Amino acid sequence: MAASTALVSVEEYLSTTCKPACQYIDGVLRQKPVPTRKPSFIQGLLAYLLLSRFSQFEADPELTVQIRPGKFLVPDLAVQSRDHIQDPYPTAPVHLCVEILSPDDRISEVFAKCEDYLAWGVPVTWIIDPESKRAWEFRGGQRPAEVPPAGSLTAEVISIPLAGVFSEL
Repeated sequence: MAASTALVSVEEYLSTTCKPACQYIDGVLRQKPVPTRKPSFIQGLLAYLLLSRFSQFEADPELTVQIRPGKFLVPDLAVQSRDHIQDPYPTAPVHLCVEILSPDDRISEVFAKCEDYLAWGVPVTWIIDPESKRAWEFRGGQRPAEVPPAGSLTAEVISIPLAGVFSEL
């Protein structure tokens, strides 16, 4: 991810539109990698599956979340309970954050981002790799666990079979 060299204020960050989404860490903008078809497809499919099967949740693609003052991240999907929608962007932990690997993503940076979500208080994060058709779940205090091909991605009441996520690729 390329970073800008000039420091940007929080107000300036929140008032601008960065395409693809930029993340903000202590005055520095960090551009997210440009998604290709497979990550984009998985993002849309997961949003659809979550919304159609789990009506108590809202699945928001590319929603900025503020995990602390001066640090705004943009998960590929942020899943919020409809009983606790935060607008215009979450400042308290959401139910689930999902990261979908794009070809230019560095896995170590995505793992670190998931650790940031967990430290913020998100109970579960998922990483999905459309190219290798693999996925991992992260839970606070535990090591990342790879989901077996016949297994399901879970986050409390949410359960989505991994095979169904990759079946349309």
